[in-house]
Amino acid sequence: MRFDRMSSYRRRAVWVGAAIAVPALLVAALLVGQALTPQSTSPDLPAAASDPTPSSVEQSPEESVPAAAPAPAGLPVVDYDPAPGGFPVDPGAMDTTPLTEGAHPTKRIAAYDAPGGRPRAFLEPTISGVDLTMPIAERRAGWVAVLLPSANRRLAWLPPGGFDTVPLRDQIVVERKVHRLTWYRAGKAVRSWEVSLGQSGQDTPLGRTFILGRTPPPEEVYGGVDIYALGAVPDDPESVPASLRGAHIGVHSWHNDDELGENTTNGCIRLTRSGQRELLAEVRPGSSVVVVDKLPTPPPTA
Repeated sequence: MRFDRMSSYRRRAVWVGAAIAVPALLVAALLVGQALTPQSTSPDLPAAASDPTPSSVEQSPEESVPAAAPAPAGLPVVDYDPAPGGFPVDPGAMDTTPLTEGAHPTKRIAAYDAPGGRPRAFLEPTISGVDLTMPIAERRAGWVAVLLPSANRRLAWLPPGGFDTVPLRDQIVVERKVHRLTWYRAGKAVRSWEVSLGQSGQDTPLGRTFILGRTPPPEEVYGGVDIYALGAVPDDPESVPASLRGAHIGVHSWHNDDELGENTTNGCIRLTRSGQRELLAEVRPGSSVVVVDKLPTPPPTA
């Protein structure tokens, strides 16, 4: 999916096969532009966490909070285009431990490369009009590290203030070698589905990311079911068709299920229409998605 700028609303999109490009509030899921849905129809979670599962994000022992350096006004803003550089690698990129809290900016806030470090970019409450919630991966010295949108396996550090903490109860884990997607709730496997993944050279990116937002299907080929755009992008942007340069990876269905269990997409994760509808109804944007080669033990739903 790719968002361009707001002036791109009327851009004609071309579909090719399986990564999602979203022009400005437009999503070219697997190649076609469509408007992202500003508000998900998935049920909202309560403001206060009701999930009995303790947070997987541990806070470091009591210590002084490093001051946040003033952010220059000219810093770039993280949007649907590739995120600016300078952000640290996610050391837990392959960790499948559920991330049970998210950060939703309530105003423009600066994102840093470390607690008390250098400001690298701004984060807004929305990306192309879609509410932004990023899973919290770590806490340190009063700061939180979130999964960075529009980048693979990168973190952004946020100082205290400027965001709300949102409970996250769901997680999606994708196994590339066995072509399996499993939906977890409160750490327990609920359902598994067979999926199609990225073809050779356009492999579905490994590591942690999250559901950025949803969009209506741009073409009948998507089976008439909404699409989830992820925070991840192709690992090799030059390997995808020209119409998908700057694309995001997506989770979506297809007009038939003939290629499930195969590597045929441009990096996207393709499952059944019934499975996609269930995820859309149950799993809220901001929930984490982890792509691994294979889990040590198959989920009980496999």
